[in-house]
Amino acid sequence: MISFGPTEEQEVVREAMREFAEQVFREQAREADEQSALPADLLDTVWELGLTSTQLPEAFGGGGEVRSPITNAMILEELAFGDPALAIASTAPSIFAFAINDFGTDEQKQAHLPRFCGEKFAAATVAVAEPSPVFDVLNLQTTAEAKDGGFVLSGTKHFVVLGDQAQQFLVLARNEQAIGGGFAAIDAFIVPRDAEGLTISEIDKNLGMKALPTVTINLDAVQVDADARLGGDAGIDAARLIAQMRTASAALRVGLSRAVMEYAIPYAKDRHAFGEAIAQKQAIAFMLSDMQIEVNSMRWLVWKAAARLESLEDATQAASFAATYSAEQAMKVADNGLQVLGGHGFIREHPVELWYRAARTLTVLDAVAAV
Repeated sequence: MISFGPTEEQEVVREAMREFAEQVFREQAREADEQSALPADLLDTVWELGLTSTQLPEAFGGGGEVRSPITNAMILEELAFGDPALAIASTAPSIFAFAINDFGTDEQKQAHLPRFCGEKFAAATVAVAEPSPVFDVLNLQTTAEAKDGGFVLSGTKHFVVLGDQAQQFLVLARNEQAIGGGFAAIDAFIVPRDAEGLTISEIDKNLGMKALPTVTINLDAVQVDADARLGGDAGIDAARLIAQMRTASAALRVGLSRAVMEYAIPYAKDRHAFGEAIAQKQAIAFMLSDMQIEVNSMRWLVWKAAARLESLEDATQAASFAATYSAEQAMKVADNGLQVLGGHGFIREHPVELWYRAARTLTVLDAVAAV
């Protein structure tokens, strides 16, 4: 029997995350954006929830819970409902940790996973995107060339989340020795912050989500040992890793879009013009209706991709659909929300302008979390 609703346990988790997001993220989001900085101790506070560590093996200090991409997608939606910038900053290390757990050798797991099972936030991130107007993850310009028993990495990565503080980067690169192209040519390498030849830019000044630090990293013939290649000789399942990231990004956009929708609807009901609520105006009513349709449509696409990941099926197409559709519709929902509020949509007294800028920024950020 097909089920289209969360389990009782998932509903409990969703409610807890929604409450946390409203009480913690929503309260700090505006000041964090104005200051272009993460609130002090916020990352440690979120880390204490165990969103990453509880899903890592007990042998490395984790909780040993079975990872559920569906539940994780729900959690990301709720956190982004509070604020997407703070949600991404808090969960970015999950990409690194989950990738090590999913694809790493026993030695790599032993070396890296315990760090993500402690009480303090462990900064690590993934470097995927490249400074190209037509960036294609299946045609990476960052290369990995086998040399002297290891690999030499060359290329540039941008929009690297938490790159200002991450001690380790999971760098996706095209293996020059790989047979064939596409996902089969993609490898991931664990690169320490102090690697010779790796340089990190100043924090980017982005249009939206200003509290979220992103940087550009340059790899100028960075030499890494053979054991830096995630998965060893076997490598990684790049299609699955990218599907995990795309599904997570889409879930974040659902949460942001829902925030806009749930603010615009009561505003339209309370705001009166010419003797009646503006929600009664046909143009406004259509916008509100479209917003609800799109939020629900995005969520179903996310859940479908997450369900395929959870059942260990190929989620490449489903995740691509979710990511592409959500990127377009999140911007549309944010724009409609701005129009519903009219002139008030541009005033910082209301959070819609904050979310509008965040929606635009999220259209270019894909590798920010994992389910």
